[in-house]
Amino acid sequence: MKNEKLMLTPEFISAFSALTSLIVIGTVVYHYLEDWSWITSLYFVVATLTTVGYGDIHPTNDVTRLFTVFFILIGVTVAISSITVIGGRYLARREQRVTKHSQTRRNQNSKI
Repeated sequence: MKNEKLMLTPEFISAFSALTSLIVIGTVVYHYLEDWSWITSLYFVVATLTTVGYGDIHPTNDVTRLFTVFFILIGVTVAISSITVIGGRYLARREQRVTKHSQTRRNQNSKI
């Protein structure tokens, strides 16, 4: 069980791949549909997926607005799920290190 959390699990790989794919696809679509720079497109995708939505840039044509509706519905769900899996793995590893450190300290104190 301990070693399982240290490996790249299929769930982690799937979550990371889904999140990365979503960001890449969104960036490419907005770059071409809105004629935004790559950086502006990436910025909009990340702001949209994290539900920050600053409002400084927005889709300007109906095709992009329609894409955005589905991108938000699907993208936010995938992003939250992926971040939950990735964050859960981080927290599990952190808890493992804290537990190991506590046990080591307890063992050292019991020897004194």
